[in-house]
Amino acid sequence: MSVAIQKALGCKKNPLAYDITAACSGFVLGLVSASCYIKGGGFNNVLVIGADALSRYVDWTDRGTCILFGDAAGAVLVQACDSEEDGLFGFDLHSDGDGQRHLNAAVKEDEMDSATGSNGSVFGFPPRRASYSCIQMNGKEVFRFAVRAVPQSIEAALEKAGLTGSNIDWLLLHQANQRIIDAVATRLEVPSERVISNLANYGNTSAASIPLALDEAVRSGKVQSGHTIAAAGFGAGLTWGSAIIRWG
Repeated sequence: MSVAIQKALGCKKNPLAYDITAACSGFVLGLVSASCYIKGGGFNNVLVIGADALSRYVDWTDRGTCILFGDAAGAVLVQACDSEEDGLFGFDLHSDGDGQRHLNAAVKEDEMDSATGSNGSVFGFPPRRASYSCIQMNGKEVFRFAVRAVPQSIEAALEKAGLTGSNIDWLLLHQANQRIIDAVATRLEVPSERVISNLANYGNTSAASIPLALDEAVRSGKVQSGHTIAAAGFGAGLTWGSAIIRWG
């Protein structure tokens, strides 16, 4: 997908383009990766895109998931600058493969031709196409995970940045569940007027939710140049991470 976007944008100098498959944490991981490429690799401009079309992967007979997810895309441009102050103050990233049973869309393989040998059945060739199964989610366990892990991650990123919760102008979380957003804000003692939320309008748009909400907040005049934002993504994997950034 990323190389198709590169082509569509008319990028002639063959810039690096690749996909990050981390679902709802993907945008935060992309943001941190972009910063690392600029600081360590001499890159000047990195376009970070969060996009998902989850309606393709929901079971429309399962109201525990199908009513929650939406499709969207959003992007930010991360640029090198002459300022001595880094725009990424601190970050914190994690994953836990044991938690994938609570939220996943597993790869499934269609039936394959097989032949039976002396030690049993073996796959034949060529194998048929693989596809993703529908999203499977244990909502209660994901909630417990998020309200525990996300505040801890933001606190760790703030500590690395030498900042506290009082330094945050805006709290911008992955738009998964309003109760999760409220619980994290309460834990971090961030007042509701400094919490960005557009979940009610679009549902959970996975990797797109943070840039989508950020774009609306910037266009409305809420987020302004110089503001400090605590952003966090969390979801399938399980993966989660946070970044403390300065906008503009």
